[in-house]
Amino acid sequence: MKTSIFYIVFFSLSLLACSDFLEIEPDVQVSIEEQLSTKAGVLEAYSGIYKDIETLTSSNYALYGEVLGGNIAFTPASSTGQVSVFSQIETTYNFEATQFTVDFESYYLACYEIINQSNLLLERSDGFTFFDSEGLNQLKAELLTIRAFAHYQVSLLFAQNYNFTPNASHLGVVYNTETLTAGEDFPARKTMAETYSLIKTDLNDALNLHGNTQLLSGPSFSYFNVLTTKALYARVALQMNDWDTARSFADDIIDNSGIALMSSETYVQEWEQEVAPVSEVILEFTAPRNSDGSVSSSVSEFFSSNQNSNIAKNSASGDLIDLYTDDDIRRSMFIQQDINTNVNGVITPKTYYFTKKFQNDAGTTVIRLSELYLIRAEANARLGSLEQALNDLNTVRTRANLEAITNTSNLLQEIFIERRLELAFENMLFFDILRYKKDVFRDQDCISNLCDVAYPSPFFIQPIPFFSISLNQNIQQNEGY
Repeated sequence: MKTSIFYIVFFSLSLLACSDFLEIEPDVQVSIEEQLSTKAGVLEAYSGIYKDIETLTSSNYALYGEVLGGNIAFTPASSTGQVSVFSQIETTYNFEATQFTVDFESYYLACYEIINQSNLLLERSDGFTFFDSEGLNQLKAELLTIRAFAHYQVSLLFAQNYNFTPNASHLGVVYNTETLTAGEDFPARKTMAETYSLIKTDLNDALNLHGNTQLLSGPSFSYFNVLTTKALYARVALQMNDWDTARSFADDIIDNSGIALMSSETYVQEWEQEVAPVSEVILEFTAPRNSDGSVSSSVSEFFSSNQNSNIAKNSASGDLIDLYTDDDIRRSMFIQQDINTNVNGVITPKTYYFTKKFQNDAGTTVIRLSELYLIRAEANARLGSLEQALNDLNTVRTRANLEAITNTSNLLQEIFIERRLELAFENMLFFDILRYKKDVFRDQDCISNLCDVAYPSPFFIQPIPFFSISLNQNIQQNEGY
Protein backbone atom coordinates (compact mmCIF):
# COMPACT_ATOMS: atom_id res chain seq x y z
CA MET A 1 0.00 0.00 0.00
CA LYS A 2 1.26 3.45 -0.89
CA THR A 3 1.08 6.33 1.56
CA SER A 4 2.51 9.80 1.63
CA ILE A 5 3.50 12.23 4.35
CA PHE A 6 1.85 15.00 2.28
CA TYR A 7 -1.55 13.34 2.34
CA ILE A 8 -1.22 11.72 5.75
CA VAL A 9 -0.60 15.08 7.39
CA PHE A 10 -3.92 16.32 6.07
CA PHE A 11 -5.59 13.13 7.22
CA SER A 12 -4.09 13.48 10.67
CA LEU A 13 -5.31 17.06 10.93
CA SER A 14 -8.81 15.86 10.11
CA LEU A 15 -8.53 13.19 12.78
CA LEU A 16 -7.34 15.74 15.29
CA ALA A 17 -10.45 17.81 14.62
CA CYS A 18 -12.65 14.97 15.84
CA SER A 19 -10.38 13.34 18.40
CA ASP A 20 -9.25 14.68 21.75
CA PHE A 21 -6.89 11.83 22.52
CA LEU A 22 -4.85 11.68 19.32
CA GLU A 23 -1.37 13.05 19.93
CA ILE A 24 1.02 14.32 17.29
CA GLU A 25 4.15 12.19 17.36
CA PRO A 26 7.45 12.52 15.46
CA ASP A 27 6.24 9.78 13.12
CA VAL A 28 2.80 10.85 11.96
CA GLN A 29 2.18 7.33 10.68
CA VAL A 30 2.22 6.00 14.29
CA SER A 31 -0.63 8.29 15.27
CA ILE A 32 -2.72 7.04 12.40
CA GLU A 33 -1.93 3.44 13.33
CA GLU A 34 -3.13 4.13 16.85
CA GLN A 35 -6.25 5.92 15.61
CA LEU A 36 -7.24 3.02 13.34
CA SER A 37 -6.39 0.21 15.75
CA THR A 38 -9.83 0.15 17.39
CA LYS A 39 -13.41 0.24 16.21
CA ALA A 40 -14.00 3.48 18.09
CA GLY A 41 -10.99 5.06 16.42
CA VAL A 42 -12.09 4.02 12.92
CA LEU A 43 -15.61 5.29 13.50
CA GLU A 44 -14.21 8.56 14.78
CA ALA A 45 -12.10 8.96 11.65
CA TYR A 46 -14.99 7.98 9.40
CA SER A 47 -17.28 10.44 11.23
CA GLY A 48 -14.67 13.12 10.60
CA ILE A 49 -14.96 12.50 6.85
CA TYR A 50 -18.69 13.23 7.02
CA LYS A 51 -17.95 16.42 8.94
CA ASP A 52 -15.52 17.42 6.19
CA ILE A 53 -18.23 16.76 3.58
CA GLU A 54 -20.72 18.94 5.46
CA THR A 55 -18.15 21.72 5.72
CA LEU A 56 -17.42 21.36 2.01
CA THR A 57 -21.05 21.49 0.88
CA SER A 58 -21.91 24.41 3.17
CA SER A 59 -18.91 26.44 2.00
CA ASN A 60 -19.00 29.02 -0.81
CA TYR A 61 -19.77 26.04 -3.06
CA ALA A 62 -23.38 26.37 -1.86
CA LEU A 63 -23.60 29.57 -3.94
CA TYR A 64 -21.86 28.32 -7.07
CA GLY A 65 -24.74 27.11 -9.23
CA GLU A 66 -27.03 29.92 -8.10
CA VAL A 67 -24.59 32.82 -8.58
CA LEU A 68 -23.42 31.70 -12.02
CA GLY A 69 -26.92 30.74 -13.14
CA GLY A 70 -28.46 34.06 -12.14
CA ASN A 71 -30.65 33.21 -9.14
CA ILE A 72 -28.72 35.33 -6.64
CA ALA A 73 -28.42 39.06 -6.07
CA PHE A 74 -26.07 40.65 -3.55
CA THR A 75 -27.20 42.86 -0.70
CA PRO A 76 -25.85 46.32 0.19
CA ALA A 77 -23.44 47.15 2.98
CA SER A 78 -25.36 48.54 5.94
CA SER A 79 -22.99 51.49 6.35
CA THR A 80 -22.84 52.72 2.75
CA GLY A 81 -25.68 51.06 0.91
CA GLN A 82 -23.15 49.96 -1.68
CA VAL A 83 -23.81 46.65 -3.42
CA SER A 84 -20.75 44.53 -4.11
CA VAL A 85 -20.00 40.90 -4.89
CA PHE A 86 -19.63 38.55 -1.95
CA SER A 87 -15.84 38.24 -1.72
CA GLN A 88 -15.70 34.43 -1.45
CA ILE A 89 -17.08 34.05 -4.96
CA GLU A 90 -16.03 37.28 -6.67
CA THR A 91 -13.70 36.03 -9.41
CA THR A 92 -16.11 33.20 -10.23
CA TYR A 93 -19.10 35.56 -10.49
CA ASN A 94 -17.16 37.85 -12.82
CA PHE A 95 -15.75 34.98 -14.91
CA GLU A 96 -12.27 36.31 -14.03
CA ALA A 97 -10.66 33.37 -12.25
CA THR A 98 -7.07 32.48 -13.04
CA GLN A 99 -4.98 29.54 -11.88
CA PHE A 100 -3.51 31.88 -9.25
CA THR A 101 -6.82 33.40 -8.09
CA VAL A 102 -9.26 30.51 -7.81
CA ASP A 103 -12.15 31.06 -5.40
CA PHE A 104 -12.43 27.28 -5.17
CA GLU A 105 -8.81 26.31 -4.59
CA SER A 106 -9.59 25.17 -1.05
CA TYR A 107 -12.64 23.31 -2.36
CA TYR A 108 -10.48 21.41 -4.87
CA LEU A 109 -7.99 20.48 -2.14
CA ALA A 110 -10.74 19.51 0.31
CA CYS A 111 -12.36 17.16 -2.20
CA TYR A 112 -9.08 15.33 -2.75
CA GLU A 113 -8.43 15.21 0.98
CA ILE A 114 -11.81 13.50 1.42
CA ILE A 115 -10.93 11.11 -1.40
CA ASN A 116 -7.56 10.29 0.10
CA GLN A 117 -9.03 9.79 3.56
CA SER A 118 -11.58 7.39 2.09
CA ASN A 119 -8.89 5.50 0.19
CA LEU A 120 -6.73 5.20 3.29
CA LEU A 121 -9.59 3.60 5.24
CA LEU A 122 -10.57 1.37 2.32
CA GLU A 123 -7.02 0.10 1.93
CA ARG A 124 -6.88 -0.82 5.60
CA SER A 125 -10.44 -2.02 5.96
CA ASP A 126 -9.73 -5.75 5.67
CA GLY A 127 -7.62 -5.39 8.82
CA PHE A 128 -10.54 -3.99 10.80
CA THR A 129 -11.32 -7.33 12.44
CA PHE A 130 -13.29 -5.59 15.19
CA PHE A 131 -16.20 -5.13 12.73
CA ASP A 132 -18.55 -7.99 11.89
CA SER A 133 -19.00 -8.71 8.17
CA GLU A 134 -22.16 -6.63 7.85
CA GLY A 135 -20.60 -3.63 9.57
CA LEU A 136 -17.42 -3.89 7.48
CA ASN A 137 -19.41 -4.09 4.25
CA GLN A 138 -21.39 -1.03 5.27
CA LEU A 139 -18.21 0.90 6.03
CA LYS A 140 -16.74 -0.01 2.63
CA ALA A 141 -20.01 0.87 0.87
CA GLU A 142 -20.14 4.33 2.42
CA LEU A 143 -16.49 5.04 1.70
CA LEU A 144 -16.96 4.03 -1.96
CA THR A 145 -20.01 6.28 -2.23
CA ILE A 146 -18.10 9.14 -0.62
CA ARG A 147 -15.24 8.62 -3.08
CA ALA A 148 -17.67 8.74 -6.00
CA PHE A 149 -19.43 11.78 -4.57
CA ALA A 150 -16.19 13.74 -4.07
CA HIS A 151 -14.93 13.00 -7.59
CA TYR A 152 -18.33 13.97 -8.99
CA GLN A 153 -18.18 17.27 -7.12
CA VAL A 154 -14.71 18.03 -8.50
CA SER A 155 -15.88 17.22 -12.02
CA LEU A 156 -18.79 19.67 -11.79
CA LEU A 157 -16.48 22.62 -11.16
CA PHE A 158 -13.23 21.70 -12.89
CA ALA A 159 -14.31 19.83 -16.04
CA GLN A 160 -16.73 20.70 -18.81
CA ASN A 161 -20.16 19.07 -18.68
CA TYR A 162 -20.40 15.47 -19.81
CA ASN A 163 -22.00 16.24 -23.19
CA PHE A 164 -19.49 19.00 -24.01
CA THR A 165 -18.05 16.62 -26.63
CA PRO A 166 -20.15 13.94 -28.38
CA ASN A 167 -18.36 11.01 -26.73
CA ALA A 168 -17.23 12.79 -23.55
CA SER A 169 -13.63 12.56 -24.76
CA HIS A 170 -12.66 15.92 -23.25
CA LEU A 171 -10.71 16.19 -20.01
CA GLY A 172 -12.37 15.04 -16.83
CA VAL A 173 -10.56 14.89 -13.48
CA VAL A 174 -7.85 12.92 -11.74
CA TYR A 175 -9.62 9.87 -10.28
CA ASN A 176 -7.79 8.45 -7.29
CA THR A 177 -8.61 4.92 -6.18
CA GLU A 178 -5.56 4.56 -3.93
CA THR A 179 -3.45 6.74 -1.69
CA LEU A 180 -0.54 8.37 -3.48
CA THR A 181 3.13 8.96 -2.80
CA ALA A 182 4.06 12.63 -3.11
CA GLY A 183 6.94 13.14 -5.50
CA GLU A 184 6.52 9.65 -6.98
CA ASP A 185 2.95 9.40 -8.27
CA PHE A 186 1.81 11.86 -10.91
CA PRO A 187 -1.66 10.80 -12.06
CA ALA A 188 -3.08 12.40 -15.18
CA ARG A 189 -6.64 13.53 -15.69
CA LYS A 190 -9.02 10.97 -17.09
CA THR A 191 -11.38 11.78 -19.95
CA MET A 192 -14.86 12.75 -18.85
CA ALA A 193 -16.16 9.40 -20.11
CA GLU A 194 -13.57 7.59 -17.98
CA THR A 195 -14.32 9.82 -14.98
CA TYR A 196 -18.01 9.01 -15.00
CA SER A 197 -17.36 5.35 -15.70
CA LEU A 198 -15.27 5.21 -12.52
CA ILE A 199 -17.94 7.10 -10.58
CA LYS A 200 -20.53 4.54 -11.71
CA THR A 201 -18.20 1.66 -10.82
CA ASP A 202 -17.79 2.99 -7.28
CA LEU A 203 -21.55 3.51 -6.92
CA ASN A 204 -22.34 0.05 -8.27
CA ASP A 205 -19.80 -1.55 -5.94
CA ALA A 206 -21.26 0.43 -3.05
CA LEU A 207 -24.81 -0.68 -3.80
CA ASN A 208 -23.64 -4.30 -3.82
CA LEU A 209 -22.25 -3.81 -0.30
CA HIS A 210 -24.83 -1.55 1.33
CA GLY A 211 -27.02 -3.25 3.93
CA ASN A 212 -29.39 -2.12 6.66
CA THR A 213 -26.66 -1.27 9.17
CA GLN A 214 -26.08 2.31 10.33
CA LEU A 215 -22.66 2.73 11.89
CA LEU A 216 -23.08 6.20 13.36
CA SER A 217 -25.87 7.71 15.43
CA GLY A 218 -28.14 10.37 14.01
CA PRO A 219 -30.71 10.58 11.23
CA SER A 220 -30.25 8.13 8.36
CA PHE A 221 -30.61 10.90 5.79
CA SER A 222 -27.28 12.34 6.94
CA TYR A 223 -25.29 9.32 5.71
CA PHE A 224 -24.83 7.36 2.54
CA ASN A 225 -26.99 4.25 2.53
CA VAL A 226 -28.98 2.34 -0.09
CA LEU A 227 -31.54 5.12 -0.53
CA THR A 228 -29.20 8.09 -0.55
CA THR A 229 -26.73 6.32 -2.86
CA LYS A 230 -29.49 5.54 -5.36
CA ALA A 231 -30.61 9.16 -5.26
CA LEU A 232 -27.05 10.35 -5.91
CA TYR A 233 -26.79 7.82 -8.75
CA ALA A 234 -29.98 9.21 -10.34
CA ARG A 235 -28.51 12.72 -10.29
CA VAL A 236 -25.17 11.56 -11.71
CA ALA A 237 -26.90 9.58 -14.45
CA LEU A 238 -29.00 12.60 -15.45
CA GLN A 239 -25.90 14.79 -15.62
CA MET A 240 -24.20 12.30 -17.96
CA ASN A 241 -27.27 11.88 -20.21
CA ASP A 242 -27.82 8.28 -19.09
CA TRP A 243 -31.58 8.74 -19.20
CA ASP A 244 -32.49 5.07 -18.67
CA THR A 245 -30.43 4.78 -15.50
CA ALA A 246 -31.67 8.11 -14.18
CA ARG A 247 -35.28 7.05 -14.76
CA SER A 248 -34.74 3.63 -13.20
CA PHE A 249 -33.32 4.96 -9.95
CA ALA A 250 -35.91 7.74 -9.77
CA ASP A 251 -38.66 5.14 -10.27
CA ASP A 252 -37.26 3.03 -7.46
CA ILE A 253 -37.05 5.91 -4.99
CA ILE A 254 -40.44 7.42 -5.81
CA ASP A 255 -42.20 4.05 -5.64
CA ASN A 256 -40.35 2.32 -2.81
CA SER A 257 -38.71 4.82 -0.45
CA GLY A 258 -41.81 5.51 1.63
CA ILE A 259 -41.06 9.24 1.36
CA ALA A 260 -43.87 11.50 0.16
CA LEU A 261 -43.85 14.98 -1.31
CA MET A 262 -44.68 17.83 1.01
CA SER A 263 -48.27 18.97 0.61
CA SER A 264 -49.35 22.35 -0.72
CA GLU A 265 -50.73 23.17 2.72
CA THR A 266 -47.49 22.49 4.61
CA TYR A 267 -44.88 23.43 2.00
CA VAL A 268 -43.93 26.89 3.29
CA GLN A 269 -44.29 25.94 6.97
CA GLU A 270 -41.93 22.98 6.58
CA TRP A 271 -39.22 25.18 5.13
CA GLU A 272 -39.74 27.64 7.98
CA GLN A 273 -38.72 25.06 10.61
CA GLU A 274 -35.66 26.23 12.48
CA VAL A 275 -33.53 23.08 12.37
CA ALA A 276 -35.55 20.06 11.23
CA PRO A 277 -35.35 19.27 7.51
CA VAL A 278 -38.41 19.16 5.28
CA SER A 279 -40.23 15.82 5.31
CA GLU A 280 -39.32 14.92 1.73
CA VAL A 281 -35.58 15.13 2.36
CA ILE A 282 -33.55 12.21 1.05
CA LEU A 283 -29.99 13.41 1.74
CA GLU A 284 -29.07 16.28 4.03
CA PHE A 285 -25.75 16.81 5.75
CA THR A 286 -26.67 17.90 9.24
CA ALA A 287 -24.95 21.04 10.52
CA PRO A 288 -22.24 19.89 12.97
CA ARG A 289 -22.33 21.17 16.54
CA ASN A 290 -19.55 22.11 18.94
CA SER A 291 -19.25 20.65 22.43
CA ASP A 292 -21.41 23.50 23.78
CA GLY A 293 -24.22 22.63 21.35
CA SER A 294 -23.66 25.56 19.00
CA VAL A 295 -23.51 24.97 15.26
CA SER A 296 -19.96 25.17 13.90
CA SER A 297 -20.89 25.56 10.22
CA SER A 298 -24.14 25.90 8.31
CA VAL A 299 -25.26 26.85 4.83
CA SER A 300 -27.51 29.38 6.57
CA GLU A 301 -24.42 31.62 6.79
CA PHE A 302 -25.22 32.72 3.25
CA PHE A 303 -29.01 32.93 3.40
CA SER A 304 -30.19 33.59 6.98
CA SER A 305 -31.91 36.94 7.38
CA ASN A 306 -34.31 38.57 9.80
CA GLN A 307 -35.96 41.94 10.10
CA ASN A 308 -34.23 43.02 13.29
CA SER A 309 -30.55 42.28 13.18
CA ASN A 310 -29.19 40.22 10.32
CA ILE A 311 -29.16 40.88 6.60
CA ALA A 312 -28.02 37.94 4.51
CA LYS A 313 -25.23 38.47 2.01
CA ASN A 314 -27.33 36.93 -0.77
CA SER A 315 -30.91 37.41 -1.89
CA ALA A 316 -33.04 36.34 -4.85
CA SER A 317 -32.41 38.07 -8.15
CA GLY A 318 -35.19 39.91 -9.91
CA ASP A 319 -34.82 37.36 -12.72
CA LEU A 320 -35.85 34.57 -10.34
CA ILE A 321 -38.58 36.46 -8.50
CA ASP A 322 -40.29 37.39 -11.77
CA LEU A 323 -40.62 33.71 -12.69
CA TYR A 324 -42.98 33.03 -9.77
CA THR A 325 -46.59 33.88 -10.59
CA ASP A 326 -48.86 35.35 -7.92
CA ASP A 327 -50.72 32.06 -7.38
CA ASP A 328 -47.51 30.02 -6.95
CA ILE A 329 -47.20 29.10 -3.25
CA ARG A 330 -43.42 29.29 -3.62
CA ARG A 331 -43.75 33.05 -3.99
CA SER A 332 -44.43 32.96 -0.24
CA MET A 333 -41.01 31.39 0.28
CA PHE A 334 -39.33 34.78 0.58
CA ILE A 335 -38.71 37.18 3.44
CA GLN A 336 -39.08 40.71 2.02
CA GLN A 337 -36.95 43.54 3.42
CA ASP A 338 -36.59 47.13 2.28
CA ILE A 339 -32.93 48.08 2.55
CA ASN A 340 -31.29 51.41 1.80
CA THR A 341 -29.28 50.95 -1.36
CA ASN A 342 -26.86 53.18 -3.24
CA VAL A 343 -28.42 53.52 -6.69
CA ASN A 344 -26.29 55.75 -8.94
CA GLY A 345 -25.07 57.68 -5.93
CA VAL A 346 -28.48 58.13 -4.34
CA ILE A 347 -29.52 56.19 -1.23
CA THR A 348 -32.88 54.64 -2.08
CA PRO A 349 -34.98 51.99 -0.31
CA LYS A 350 -35.04 48.81 -2.38
CA THR A 351 -36.93 45.58 -1.71
CA TYR A 352 -34.83 42.43 -1.34
CA TYR A 353 -36.15 38.88 -1.25
CA PHE A 354 -34.48 36.37 1.07
CA THR A 355 -35.27 32.68 0.75
CA LYS A 356 -36.88 30.90 3.69
CA LYS A 357 -34.78 27.88 2.85
CA PHE A 358 -31.69 27.46 5.04
CA GLN A 359 -32.55 29.89 7.82
CA ASN A 360 -31.21 29.61 11.38
CA ASP A 361 -28.98 26.52 11.83
CA ALA A 362 -30.11 24.56 8.78
CA GLY A 363 -28.30 21.52 7.49
CA THR A 364 -27.27 21.33 3.83
CA THR A 365 -30.16 19.88 1.84
CA VAL A 366 -28.54 17.88 -0.95
CA ILE A 367 -31.34 15.80 -2.48
CA ARG A 368 -35.09 15.70 -1.85
CA LEU A 369 -37.98 13.91 -3.48
CA SER A 370 -39.08 16.84 -5.67
CA GLU A 371 -35.79 16.54 -7.54
CA LEU A 372 -36.40 12.85 -8.20
CA TYR A 373 -39.77 13.64 -9.81
CA LEU A 374 -38.08 16.23 -12.01
CA ILE A 375 -35.22 13.84 -12.83
CA ARG A 376 -37.75 11.24 -13.95
CA ALA A 377 -39.68 13.87 -15.90
CA GLU A 378 -36.59 14.98 -17.82
CA ALA A 379 -35.37 11.43 -18.43
CA ASN A 380 -38.79 10.41 -19.79
CA ALA A 381 -39.02 13.51 -21.93
CA ARG A 382 -35.64 12.85 -23.50
CA LEU A 383 -36.59 9.20 -24.06
CA GLY A 384 -39.81 10.21 -25.79
CA SER A 385 -42.19 9.11 -23.01
CA LEU A 386 -43.92 12.47 -23.04
CA GLU A 387 -47.09 11.65 -21.11
CA GLN A 388 -45.15 10.10 -18.25
CA ALA A 389 -42.86 13.15 -18.21
CA LEU A 390 -45.86 15.47 -18.21
CA ASN A 391 -47.41 13.63 -15.27
CA ASP A 392 -44.31 14.08 -13.11
CA LEU A 393 -43.90 17.72 -14.11
CA ASN A 394 -47.53 18.40 -13.24
CA THR A 395 -47.17 16.62 -9.90
CA VAL A 396 -44.65 19.26 -8.85
CA ARG A 397 -46.52 22.12 -10.52
CA THR A 398 -49.94 21.40 -9.05
CA ARG A 399 -48.41 20.96 -5.59
CA ALA A 400 -47.22 24.56 -6.05
CA ASN A 401 -50.81 25.57 -6.88
CA LEU A 402 -50.10 26.02 -10.59
CA GLU A 403 -52.31 24.77 -13.40
CA ALA A 404 -51.34 21.53 -15.05
CA ILE A 405 -49.64 21.76 -18.44
CA THR A 406 -51.39 19.87 -21.21
CA ASN A 407 -49.17 20.64 -24.20
CA THR A 408 -45.94 18.67 -24.63
CA SER A 409 -44.54 20.77 -27.49
CA ASN A 410 -42.10 22.63 -25.20
CA LEU A 411 -41.82 20.04 -22.46
CA LEU A 412 -38.06 20.09 -21.82
CA GLN A 413 -38.08 23.86 -21.44
CA GLU A 414 -41.00 23.62 -19.00
CA ILE A 415 -39.04 21.05 -16.96
CA PHE A 416 -36.00 23.33 -17.00
CA ILE A 417 -38.05 26.26 -15.68
CA GLU A 418 -39.73 24.10 -13.05
CA ARG A 419 -36.35 22.90 -11.80
CA ARG A 420 -35.27 26.54 -11.47
CA LEU A 421 -38.40 27.42 -9.48
CA GLU A 422 -38.57 24.34 -7.26
CA LEU A 423 -34.86 23.81 -6.61
CA ALA A 424 -33.88 27.47 -6.27
CA PHE A 425 -30.95 27.98 -3.86
CA GLU A 426 -30.22 24.24 -3.86
CA ASN A 427 -27.23 24.73 -6.18
CA MET A 428 -28.67 23.26 -9.36
CA LEU A 429 -29.25 26.04 -11.88
CA PHE A 430 -25.84 26.48 -13.50
CA PHE A 431 -25.36 22.73 -13.93
CA ASP A 432 -28.82 22.54 -15.53
CA ILE A 433 -27.83 25.35 -17.90
CA LEU A 434 -24.74 23.40 -18.97
CA ARG A 435 -26.65 20.13 -19.38
CA TYR A 436 -29.19 21.91 -21.58
CA LYS A 437 -26.35 23.72 -23.41
CA LYS A 438 -27.92 27.10 -22.73
CA ASP A 439 -26.28 30.51 -22.50
CA VAL A 440 -25.79 32.22 -19.16
CA PHE A 441 -28.14 35.19 -19.07
CA ARG A 442 -28.10 37.36 -15.95
CA ASP A 443 -30.19 40.48 -16.27
CA GLN A 444 -31.73 42.09 -13.18
CA ASP A 445 -29.33 42.76 -10.31
CA CYS A 446 -26.25 41.64 -12.22
CA ILE A 447 -23.31 43.83 -11.23
CA SER A 448 -20.59 42.06 -13.19
CA ASN A 449 -18.91 43.51 -16.26
CA LEU A 450 -19.77 40.20 -17.89
CA CYS A 451 -23.36 39.20 -17.16
CA ASP A 452 -24.07 37.08 -20.22
CA VAL A 453 -21.86 34.31 -21.62
CA ALA A 454 -22.74 32.16 -24.62
CA TYR A 455 -22.47 28.37 -24.50
CA PRO A 456 -19.94 26.82 -24.91
CA SER A 457 -17.28 28.73 -23.05
CA PRO A 458 -13.93 27.67 -21.54
CA PHE A 459 -14.82 29.92 -18.60
CA PHE A 460 -17.82 27.84 -17.59
CA ILE A 461 -15.39 25.81 -15.46
CA GLN A 462 -12.74 26.72 -12.91
CA PRO A 463 -9.02 26.61 -13.67
CA ILE A 464 -7.03 23.86 -12.01
CA PRO A 465 -5.27 25.62 -9.10
CA PHE A 466 -1.61 26.43 -9.75
CA PHE A 467 -0.40 24.46 -6.74
CA SER A 468 -1.76 21.27 -8.30
CA ILE A 469 -0.22 21.98 -11.71
CA SER A 470 3.12 22.82 -10.11
CA LEU A 471 3.18 19.62 -8.01
CA ASN A 472 2.06 17.24 -10.74
CA GLN A 473 3.67 17.51 -14.15
CA ASN A 474 0.98 15.29 -15.70
CA ILE A 475 -2.04 17.46 -14.85
CA GLN A 476 -3.16 19.42 -17.87
CA GLN A 477 -4.66 22.86 -17.31
CA ASN A 478 -8.15 23.67 -18.56
CA GLU A 479 -8.47 25.43 -21.90
CA GLY A 480 -8.35 29.21 -21.65
CA TYR A 481 -6.28 29.33 -18.49
